[in-house]
Amino acid sequence: MRIPLVVTVLSLAACAPGQPPVVPADLKGPRLVNAMALPSLRLERAPGQPFDLAAEGKGKLTFLFFGYTNCPDVCPLHMANLAAALKTLPAETRNRVRVVFVTTDPARDTPERLGAWLAQFDSSFVGVRGDAASIEIAQRNLGMPAATRDSEVPDSGGYTISHGAHLWAFTPDDSAHVVYPMGIQRDDLAADIPRLLRLWPGH
Repeated sequence: MRIPLVVTVLSLAACAPGQPPVVPADLKGPRLVNAMALPSLRLERAPGQPFDLAAEGKGKLTFLFFGYTNCPDVCPLHMANLAAALKTLPAETRNRVRVVFVTTDPARDTPERLGAWLAQFDSSFVGVRGDAASIEIAQRNLGMPAATRDSEVPDSGGYTISHGAHLWAFTPDDSAHVVYPMGIQRDDLAADIPRLLRLWPGH
């Protein structure tokens, strides 16, 4: 997936008492040319337990990722890096961060499976699911290709799923200004989280 990146330095700066100013050029993650609005995403945590991304992420830095629990590499790596980055930050900063994992494999990723898998990384991570059509719409609204089921893995009876590997960071102003590709380092995430909260604190 091609993500357009900023090629000029923005003038926006954020200052906090006793701290040096922060500018977007300080961010480790690639910046978007145009901020991406937080999508209208209404799925379920469990049957009868609706999940509204806009309401749940109000006033927080929300990391949004589309993947599946049987993923052999990309998904566990992103979740592990995020969890490790958060552990290095003060509690007051961690409390302003939300991680939402949308399964692209609702047939196998039951609410119980999602909860248990995400808890291996951080018990605060939220797993949500929905029908294939709703998930596809959510991905396309972000300019992502829809996830597709691949052929079965020989001798396992299972299958893999091709999906976007980008981690979206929606700041408290309900917009994404950066997106983190596969391979982003946990130290870079840890450095960017407080910067994102200072640069776009919302209202």
